[in-house]
Amino acid sequence: MTITAARTHVALPARALLACGAASGPLYFLTTLVQAAVRDGFDLTKHPASMLSNGGAGWIQVTNFLVSGVLVIAGAIGLRRTLEPGRGSTWGPRLLGVFGVSMLFAAVFKADPGNGFPVGSGPGTISTAGVLHMAAGSIGFLSLIAATFVFASRFSREGNRGWAVYSRVIGIAFFASFAGISSGNANAVVMLAFWTTVMLAWGWVTAVILRTNR
Repeated sequence: MTITAARTHVALPARALLACGAASGPLYFLTTLVQAAVRDGFDLTKHPASMLSNGGAGWIQVTNFLVSGVLVIAGAIGLRRTLEPGRGSTWGPRLLGVFGVSMLFAAVFKADPGNGFPVGSGPGTISTAGVLHMAAGSIGFLSLIAATFVFASRFSREGNRGWAVYSRVIGIAFFASFAGISSGNANAVVMLAFWTTVMLAWGWVTAVILRTNR
């Protein structure tokens, strides 16, 4: 009885951490999409989510970055504690943790305004904070992409072919859209593809965490 109670006591913190990680994506996108719908001048076909950090209501997105980043880091810690030793059990959670940390940097160093948002802003300018924001975002997105392939390798080794394919498809699609938006030719199709794959990638994070939590 004592051993069982002790095991339950140890497991609860990890489950709480995993729950935090699973909530990060839905919370982030609910907050972001509501802002995208109500803030004047914001256009999903022109502006990335990070530009919502500008303007009088920019503090909402800054807070969103901070809270979501902390939740992702919590989920990564929960995965590290919960996953059975083996392929991906170390680097999978670490890469997700880097993604979470990148969001904290994205909150501190805001994206530059431009392309008509906030309303009245002219052509985009590049500031030091904006460069650091882009660097943090690039590191975070590439870490998340790498995590999909690390977990795909783990799932393949475990014989979970469906999860392996799912993970690789998400990684490939996200990398393609990220490459597209990084090329500087961010037309409406590229921008919407990027929004979609970021949502799918974060949905993958939630799915993997929920699978582990079961």
